[in-house]
Amino acid sequence: MRLLILLLCFLAGCLAQKPHPCSSPPLLSGALTVSTQNEKLWTYAKYLYDAMGQRIRIMELGAYENKSFNFDALLLYKEATMYEINDVNRTCQKKPLKVDFQPMGIPKDASLLGQVVLGSSSGPGQGLLVNSWTGDLPDKSGMFMSTVTEFGCIPVSSAYQTKQYGWMVTSFFNNIIGIDDPGLLNPPDFCLDAELNADSEEEPVDFFSLFLKQH
Repeated sequence: MRLLILLLCFLAGCLAQKPHPCSSPPLLSGALTVSTQNEKLWTYAKYLYDAMGQRIRIMELGAYENKSFNFDALLLYKEATMYEINDVNRTCQKKPLKVDFQPMGIPKDASLLGQVVLGSSSGPGQGLLVNSWTGDLPDKSGMFMSTVTEFGCIPVSSAYQTKQYGWMVTSFFNNIIGIDDPGLLNPPDFCLDAELNADSEEEPVDFFSLFLKQH
């Protein structure tokens, strides 16, 4: 009985600890949705995230100003290169990647908003313990709010201000630690001969990187 009491006290102490900023697992895959305050943009995407190799694959289906679009891109930050991939036509566009890689997680200077249970705390497995944080974007252009799981620092949702869309909200789901098919983080065979379009002024339409912008 004494051992049980000590164990319960230990668990209670762990749960009572104040949440701290955290880093997400270096390998993640899953899905996300993005919606905007001005309702101009909505997108659903599958993603692969490799922090060790600084690689991201994003495969999107969405609508912008009532026009649907598909977008499949491989972002190789170490090479400062982005591949826009069309598997159907087996074509590829190679463009310079003009953004820096930022690992997922909560920055050290973020402020804790609170800790809540999504779902119910009435029974085991009925709820998810999460922490919500807020802070300033690195370029001081606005604020962000992010929610991650207490255990594992898995992304749940993020919202931040943009000039173009107003508040942009990203929701993550079906997250898995690890990547089932690492080959998807390498350029397809038909991309190997693609020439870099160094004159491209177009910024990557990558809403996953927009989520990472806050860190």
